[in-house]
Amino acid sequence: MDLKLRVCFITVDDHEKALAFYRDVLDLHVVNDVSFEQMRWLTLTPPAQPGVEICLVTPTQNPDASPADREAAAALLAKGLLSGVIFDTDDCDATFEKVQASGAEVLQEPIDQFYGVRDCAFRDPAGNMLRFSQPLSR
Repeated sequence: MDLKLRVCFITVDDHEKALAFYRDVLDLHVVNDVSFEQMRWLTLTPPAQPGVEICLVTPTQNPDASPADREAAAALLAKGLLSGVIFDTDDCDATFEKVQASGAEVLQEPIDQFYGVRDCAFRDPAGNMLRFSQPLSR
């Protein structure tokens, strides 16, 4: 069996704010931006990994979710408890400077971790934690 990651989902509260952040700050490329009824299929890909897509979805987007489930998902999102993503970067400090300059909330400044990476962390506009990780030289 040869499995590969194709799409992962990040829940956001506002497609336009999320698009501006992921496209304009993180330099991801838009693959799909399709609206259908109350749904929007918005996917982006890192240029270095064109086969992997990140799909930005809202809590209200799932047509099978009950109103109570949508409210619960929105509440968890508001607390920053839904998604976390770790991106690899070749320069943690430069990535930190660029993302910080966008006004994103800093959770952790760049630091060398005991487990072999230098990383930093932010919240995206919806409150999701994003980490940027650079392997330390061995």
